[in-house]
Amino acid sequence: MDLVKQLGPLLAAEAAAEAHGVGVEPAELEQAVWLRLLERTRDTGPPPHPARWLRCAVRAEVRGARRRARREVPYDPVAGGPPSGPEPRPAEHAVLAAETRRTLRAAVRRLPGRCPALLAAMLSRADPTYREIAGQLGMSQGSLGPVRSRCLGCLRRMLTAEVAAPEPWGKER
Repeated sequence: MDLVKQLGPLLAAEAAAEAHGVGVEPAELEQAVWLRLLERTRDTGPPPHPARWLRCAVRAEVRGARRRARREVPYDPVAGGPPSGPEPRPAEHAVLAAETRRTLRAAVRRLPGRCPALLAAMLSRADPTYREIAGQLGMSQGSLGPVRSRCLGCLRRMLTAEVAAPEPWGKER
């Protein structure tokens, strides 16, 4: 398979770049794309532009994994369906809330560029205004909203693999 040798390094790089954003292993993503290529080659022959096809196939598999993650609900065999366990006690609730805050702050620190400073300022207990944050970061006040949106999108993608997926149909908890 000349195509396998040609596309192997590209697929490995694409899978490694895309997999962690959706919480799947790069090897699983690679395997799914190789299977797609095998089925396509058997049915219609090799793609005319293999590298372009491979990139599109990786992204299609990532979209599918993201959709599946949104729909997955843990199964509770005792109740015969999704878990509906008792509400956590106050001590458990405090521990879970603290762990959530630690996870969030650790993820914020790993963000690229100005995002850690911007989101840390917005998460501050002092609750600064946009004007104060803009002055502190040396940014214009008008650019805070778009930068914040990009940072939150990046954070959302990063946390997808670390925190529970949203409920079915895209509703977040």
